[in-house]
Amino acid sequence: MAEYSDLSVLIVDPNPGMRGNLHNMLSQASITRIDYAVSSGTAVRQLAKKPFDIILCEYDLGNGSGDANGQDGQQLLEDLRHHKLITPWTIFIMLTSEGEYSKVIGAAELTPTDYVLKPFTVDALLQRIQRAVDRRAAFMPVYQLVELGNIRKAISEAKASEEKNPRYAIEFARLRAELLFSLNELAEAEMVYQWILMTRPIAWAHLGLARCRYGLEKYVEAQETLNALLGQNPRFMAAYDLLARTHEALGQQEAAKRVLEDAVAISPHMVRRLRHLGEVALETGDVGAAEKAFKQVVAKAKYSEFRDPEDHVKLVKTLVKKGDANQASGVLRDMERSLRGGPNVDVCRAVAAGMLQQMNGNTSAAANELTQAVNAVASSRGLSTGLKLGLVQSCLDVKLDQQASDLMLNLMNDTDSGISMDDAVQVFEKAGRHDLAAGMGEQIKIQVDELLAHANEQRTQGDLRAAVDTLNAGLRKAPGNMALLPAALAAILKQLDDLGWEAPLGEQAQYLLERMRQLDPGHPTLDALMEQYHHTQRKYGISVVA
Repeated sequence: MAEYSDLSVLIVDPNPGMRGNLHNMLSQASITRIDYAVSSGTAVRQLAKKPFDIILCEYDLGNGSGDANGQDGQQLLEDLRHHKLITPWTIFIMLTSEGEYSKVIGAAELTPTDYVLKPFTVDALLQRIQRAVDRRAAFMPVYQLVELGNIRKAISEAKASEEKNPRYAIEFARLRAELLFSLNELAEAEMVYQWILMTRPIAWAHLGLARCRYGLEKYVEAQETLNALLGQNPRFMAAYDLLARTHEALGQQEAAKRVLEDAVAISPHMVRRLRHLGEVALETGDVGAAEKAFKQVVAKAKYSEFRDPEDHVKLVKTLVKKGDANQASGVLRDMERSLRGGPNVDVCRAVAAGMLQQMNGNTSAAANELTQAVNAVASSRGLSTGLKLGLVQSCLDVKLDQQASDLMLNLMNDTDSGISMDDAVQVFEKAGRHDLAAGMGEQIKIQVDELLAHANEQRTQGDLRAAVDTLNAGLRKAPGNMALLPAALAAILKQLDDLGWEAPLGEQAQYLLERMRQLDPGHPTLDALMEQYHHTQRKYGISVVA
């Protein structure tokens, strides 16, 4: 096995004896580039410095000092994947002697490359490594194209590889579907998953099909697919998560909570699922379930290198809603004591302190804390939209109108927030603040007018693509704005007519025409825009559907 001598391996295990045994086993395969980590924290720090080809990770990591508490291998893998510290081609093998089935399932649902139950022989371990290395070699050309950002070519390469590597044909089809999904070409990805299912009824393909249907807003179909999947595979954990989100999309919050509770009962160690359960439970008014879930999140994340101070805020919010000031104060003190200072921690501490002060009737002190939170948002990074919206509501509660409006305006202008102009107005309307909603409406009108003027200038200068990009950016902020919609549609049709037919742009034009018809069927420009769309189709030989 001399061909493996260039492979680098990170062994993650708190037991020095086991580290030595693994080192000896690897040496028999001529693998000598070996580093060690005694805990999840040291593993994260090692991987932040350099990549490894293979990670051999003990499930029961403890905290590196021999204690039983700390982050386990499953939580480490979750962090590494979420924070992109390992590549799709990194070989991650979980090692465990744990007999409890729920923990094995927990590791399996995070799809490590493989997992090996202890005790195992040298031959068994090296056989798993050889299988993983051979598979990686087959997929590496596609992975390299993805790394270069050439997703289209990667999809073509994956398609060609299905025929060249019949052993991995189904897995290449899966990768092709995932890449199509990443480009938001959900209908095409759906077709690939359907082809896979005609070949072989695989659980992950049913899940992929459901994800496509969810993304296409075919929620009932997604729900039916997931229920059938769980009927056949009741321990397929990722299906529970998507089924819960599907229930939420249909407004079925109680059903979503029950699904997540069932999932946590089977696999109790996934932090993100516990967090989701806490959020849904709080939304449904089940404060007890929310408290239990958020306490587990805070406890399980304690040894993670990526602790999120927002978890403490959610727990404080739950305890405030419960009326438990003593416990809420304790959580706040724990945040101040155990989390290192930083912009996000400063915001979260002030938000939590503001809620607590408000609960205690100290409106002036609450306003001071919330003002600090709003000021700290500007220098923060990665705060969730949910936390910021909660801060807006807290500001409204203590009459910090200007701070609430400024923060909402920033959210609206942040393309990553997912908050449209319409959403921003609705927040103030729901809070009973029609005056602030009207003010926000005026701000929106000014921004829309500026966008239209800028796009018109670009169009006048002959830069049609730039004009379309500008107006599309505006539509992302205000998808229902009846000044932007016809302007964007007219610009798209002009580009198609002058520069040639592009299928994705043609599909967007068709969607915007339907959107206009739904919102304002009597709009004075609708018929002319429809005729222009059909004229351009005929010009380029595109079949016109009657």
